[in-house]
Amino acid sequence: MKIFITGASGYIGGSVAAALLAAGHQVTGLARSDKTSAALAKLGVRPVRGTLDDTEVLAKAAHGADVTVNAANAGDRAAPAAMLKALTHTGKIFLHTDGSSIVGTRSRGDLVENVFDEETRFTPTPQRAARVEIDQMVRNAAGDGVRSIVIAPSLIYGRGHGLNSQSIQVPWLIKVAKKFGVAKHVGPGENRWANVHIDDLVGLYLLAIEKAPAGAFYYAENGENSMREVCEAISRMLGQGGRTQSMTVEEAATEWGDGPANDTMGSNSRVRAKRARTELKWRPKARSLIEEIERGCYALER
Repeated sequence: MKIFITGASGYIGGSVAAALLAAGHQVTGLARSDKTSAALAKLGVRPVRGTLDDTEVLAKAAHGADVTVNAANAGDRAAPAAMLKALTHTGKIFLHTDGSSIVGTRSRGDLVENVFDEETRFTPTPQRAARVEIDQMVRNAAGDGVRSIVIAPSLIYGRGHGLNSQSIQVPWLIKVAKKFGVAKHVGPGENRWANVHIDDLVGLYLLAIEKAPAGAFYYAENGENSMREVCEAISRMLGQGGRTQSMTVEEAATEWGDGPANDTMGSNSRVRAKRARTELKWRPKARSLIEEIERGCYALER
């Protein structure tokens, strides 16, 4: 198949591109610069020069592909809208990437009991409302003859397989632990995030492309951990004895910014990939987050 990917130079999009190339598909990727174009070409991805603001470029690339994977900015509405319009009544696949932070609850490191699966109704926070509206726009395109799909990964970990091999949250936590000599979490660190290995996530993308019905929505997770548990594993991996230290949201914001401190490091995002397991028979099998930190790629890179 011919596949067009936005975010092909990123962590998720690059890993999906690598898997699709290995499966024998023709992959085209959006590239914002000549440097990125050259790097993608070396991997076997045919570059299309442009940005998410170039809606005519996006529409043309999507229309010329059998499958479009949007793995760029989840909060950008104009880009998916343009591509979906170009795909109207084609029956082609459009797979949009969001994230489980759409159900996130700011809690300054405290535990929140709410757990969500794909059928759980929720009211997003003002910070996430626009993304939820985009997800619904994508799903509604099923009524316009597009096989539209949304995947919302939880906290992703593991080494990627494209130009960008690094996720966000775990490397951030490791960097802070190295900087201060102790792993740090927001407040008590009892807030919990579901998580998924990048290899298992890529497997879900491939299954969704193969057999997901139009209008489908899937979370991606394979367990959950508190931020304190993650920090304890980082501390052990770095030889800090499992010791951790609390920091305020304000202190966290100086390291990562206000949004990430509140909406990621200090929040809860507890989801269950019920539909992916039952409908697509997705069976995640990569090592757990704690194992990956202590004995996997993060330990090798320390």
